[in-house]
This record gives sequence, structure tokens and C-alpha cells, in this order.
Amino acid sequence: MLSSPKDFAALQGQGTVRSNPLLVVRIYRTDLEETRFGLSTGRKLGGAVVRNRVRRRIRELIRVMAPSFQPGWDVLIIARPPVIAADHEALTTALHSLLRRGGIFGGRPLR
Repeated sequence: MLSSPKDFAALQGQGTVRSNPLLVVRIYRTDLEETRFGLSTGRKLGGAVVRNRVRRRIRELIRVMAPSFQPGWDVLIIARPPVIAADHEALTTALHSLLRRGGIFGGRPLR
């Protein structure tokens, strides 16, 4: 997972952005042998219980999709308020689509 402020700053300044109504994904290519993720759930989502539930749901999707990831990416996932009411299938489809468009699953990212 991403935790250092300089890693988040690199994503903000140089990352590519992909979005849909549920999520925004910032992607930055690194030379590391692993793909690292960071999650952002702002207060617009609700209280701590709601934000933690959203983070748990997204972390579980990342865990399931992890074997398919290409190495060498930093990814910041930002949750939007509609994610709260989204069912599992909609959230899975949204995240998979964004990561595929960003090149995390292999191949070249769409421009």
C-alpha cells in the first residue's frame, strides 16, 4: 500500500487519471517490482463507519484482482459518493474497467 506523502505527491503531479461515476483512479508508472495501491475516502462519503466500509470493499476487490496486475505501478483510488449505494457487481466492474484502461492488467494504457 502507498503510505508516504511523497508517493501521493508523485501521483498528484505526474499521474494519469481515469474516472467513472463511482471511482477516480490516478496511475503512475514506477520502476518497482510491485504494484502499490492507496485509497482515498473523503468526508463527503459520510462518517467513519461508512468510509471504512468503502475501504474494506475496495481492498477486497484489489486482493482478488491482484494476481492479474502488471508490476511497476502506483495507483490511487478515490471513492466518489455514489460508491456507497453501489452493489458488488457494479463496484467490481467499475474498478476493473478503470484499471484495464490504465494498463494495470497488461498491455499499453489507453490514451
